[in-house]
Amino acid sequence: MAVGFLQRERIIAPPGWSRWLIPPAALSIHLAIGQAYAWSVFKNPLAATMLQGNPAAGTLTALPFTLGIVMLGVSAAVFGTAVDRNGPRWAMFISMVCFSTGFLVSALGVSLGQYWMVILGYGVIGGIGLGIGYISPVSTLIKWFPDRPGMATGLAIMGFGGGALIASPWSASMLGGFGATGENAQASGVALAFLVHGVVYAVFMSVGWLLVRVPPDGWHPAGWHPSEAKTGSLITTANVSANNAIRTPQFWLLWVVLCFNVTAGIGILERASPIFQDYFPDAGTEIAAAAAGFVAILSLSNMVGRIVWSSTSDLIGRKNIYRVYLGVGALLYLLITLLGNANQALFLIASMLILSFYGAGFATVPAYLRDLFGTYQVGAIHGRLLTAWSTAGVLGPVIVNAIADAQIAAGVQGPGRYTLAFSIMIGLLVIGFICNELIRPVNERYHEPTGEQAIRTTGAQAA
Repeated sequence: MAVGFLQRERIIAPPGWSRWLIPPAALSIHLAIGQAYAWSVFKNPLAATMLQGNPAAGTLTALPFTLGIVMLGVSAAVFGTAVDRNGPRWAMFISMVCFSTGFLVSALGVSLGQYWMVILGYGVIGGIGLGIGYISPVSTLIKWFPDRPGMATGLAIMGFGGGALIASPWSASMLGGFGATGENAQASGVALAFLVHGVVYAVFMSVGWLLVRVPPDGWHPAGWHPSEAKTGSLITTANVSANNAIRTPQFWLLWVVLCFNVTAGIGILERASPIFQDYFPDAGTEIAAAAAGFVAILSLSNMVGRIVWSSTSDLIGRKNIYRVYLGVGALLYLLITLLGNANQALFLIASMLILSFYGAGFATVPAYLRDLFGTYQVGAIHGRLLTAWSTAGVLGPVIVNAIADAQIAAGVQGPGRYTLAFSIMIGLLVIGFICNELIRPVNERYHEPTGEQAIRTTGAQAA
């Protein structure tokens, strides 16, 4: 249980507190942990200093990131109920401690020449910080913005997508300045970079846990009343506990929806540069710069899609917006597959939209969960659902890379290397689309008791 200044009771907002201070608090956490998407800048320095000559250097340098994403899903599922119970300040503080400690342990590991400590620090300890930090502001944002839950969660989760846009150039510049790159790369430079990351992110994330507040019971935005809340067959006024939620078909249908939407997006994102170069193999050095620009554009689309499409979901509904993510996404993959490299502009537009749907799927799903299961333990439910992300984080890259490697070995050139993989993505998106169509209101037997029913239940338990 949280103690002292971390207790939920200590962060109840006083009268007049502006709810618009909550998104910046959430962003300070998500922009920091979004550094995970910039892990690739450490791969070459680690390979050149700690793993020089190791034939498995490529796999080993990817391991901390892969393990970190797996631990994100696992820790979000395991600690989700504790996050809801103890409140956002406790969760953000624990996230800061774990995420920053992960960098510090990694720094020590590099200094001692012990690569297993980098895996432990960034992958395991830092990964726990990723999971707890990712879900920490969700239920709080939804309670502060009952009138616009999609926009609110989109604002915060946008930070996770955009964290790499800050971290990648900052980290690369730091590694270069500390002598961790080039032919004479020094391990001490990598260690110092990890150390600085740990300290700076601790300070930056402290803004979040110091600033965050929860609304008092019965609070609602000025000029808005709960009776004005948007209604619909999938928007419940009841509440479902996290333990009951995982017993419902709605949870598992949405699990498949998120998993396959993420699989389709991460399939392009993880191999973006080679895909672009295979589709448009121009001669000379310009292709490398163009591919790097393609990666940057996709990262920006991933970030912008999180706020644009999740805000749109407040207007047209969560089920409808996922019809767009999955249905239009499948058509865009079909377009890329059929078009090949005939039109670079259409390829870029289609890829950008697919990645915007990828990011938006993350940002919209907390509001979808709120619609289906209420606000009671939505953070814990969200944490358990994120195991779909861990699964997709392995599934997407494996599908695209394994098939592409097999095609390359067979001598296939150009877009043909990805025809089968992209066809599989179309199939997964269609399955996700069907699962979304099957989602119905949660049966009342899963609802938490209210009113006299709650009193009878409490009395029966006491007896």
